[in-house]
Amino acid sequence: MAREDSQDSGGERPERGQRRERGGRDRGRGRQQEREERDEFVDKLVAINRVAKVVKGGKNFGFAALVVVGDQKGRVGYGKGKAREVPEAIRKASQEAKRSLVRIPLREGRTLHHDAAGRWGAGKVLLRAAPPGTGIIAGGPMRAVFETLGVQDVVAKSLGSSNPYNMVRATIDALQAQSSPRTIAAKRGKKVSEILAGRTGGGEASGADAA
Repeated sequence: MAREDSQDSGGERPERGQRRERGGRDRGRGRQQEREERDEFVDKLVAINRVAKVVKGGKNFGFAALVVVGDQKGRVGYGKGKAREVPEAIRKASQEAKRSLVRIPLREGRTLHHDAAGRWGAGKVLLRAAPPGTGIIAGGPMRAVFETLGVQDVVAKSLGSSNPYNMVRATIDALQAQSSPRTIAAKRGKKVSEILAGRTGGGEASGADAA
């Protein structure tokens, strides 16, 4: 009987070991997924401010961060976070930015399909499509949005407030007004080539143009 008990207990041990191994694999997959997310997204710190909260005993000081996140392939988002330490504030802002990602159609994967204006509060911006080789001609907060979005050629001008929060929101507002030739063709019941033919510099529809 003693031998049978020992054999039974010996049979259970590999199962426990297997469970531990499975848990280890799951944790490994989780870490790998986090690394892939970090590699996929590019984040840029736009602004960091020292803030204070007045309480009964005095003031509690902390930091507020504004971060822009994108995959440089047509997706971008922004977020803000507050914490006692700068790294924690940036982490919170990055998490919020990843939850607010929006997809923007790009022409040839490098510039805008058409000119657009955006506004948020006192912030006003004007965006213009540009030919290859122009680069990103834009101010700090707007440049961060274009770099994380993946835009390579654009001319942008801020016409209102220089507050980075308003500038970033106004820029994304203008980007969300972008319409691709495929979308316009579907609305008007025409072919993509007909829409592109009437556009300055239009030609045959490429995969990026039609997207």
